[in-house]
Amino acid sequence: MKADIDVTVVYAHPVERVWAALTSADALAAWLMPNDFEASAGHRFTFRTKPAPGFDGIVHCQVLELDPPKRMVWSWRGGQIDTTVTFTLEPAGPGRASLRMHQTGFHGLGGQLTRRILAGGYPRILGQRLPAYLDQLAGASAPPDPARCAEAEAEAEAEAPETTRRKAISPWHSPTSR
Repeated sequence: MKADIDVTVVYAHPVERVWAALTSADALAAWLMPNDFEASAGHRFTFRTKPAPGFDGIVHCQVLELDPPKRMVWSWRGGQIDTTVTFTLEPAGPGRASLRMHQTGFHGLGGQLTRRILAGGYPRILGQRLPAYLDQLAGASAPPDPARCAEAEAEAEAEAPETTRRKAISPWHSPTSR
């Protein structure tokens, strides 16, 4: 069984601002995880987070491709997965950017379980934390513009036990499974 995580989010920020948030160690630490990232093809880096059963809390990565400000590809290895993450940016109108995050390589039962866990976190990360960081960069005092990511909420909703399901009230969408 092969399933990827494929999420596209539109932000009310220009491509250059979103690219800066994807390619700075300090920015990534603010909205994703502490790291030693450098925007340089071939650079090996790690993300660090709280350990969990079967996961030591360290994600080992390498910048595989870098095409500013359009595309960046990382290897992403930690716990039971060895995947590839591709970020693609393109304009989505004046002052707006479309970000596609596509993570591939979830193999076996352990990979599929990890994919479900990661897919459940992406709505908060890409739909709340990243846009809040972008708003902070822009000096905005208003709440972040909701990212358009309605499928992630629906998938998390569908995978939740019946007793914990709640009515979806936000415009989230789950990553497309393939």
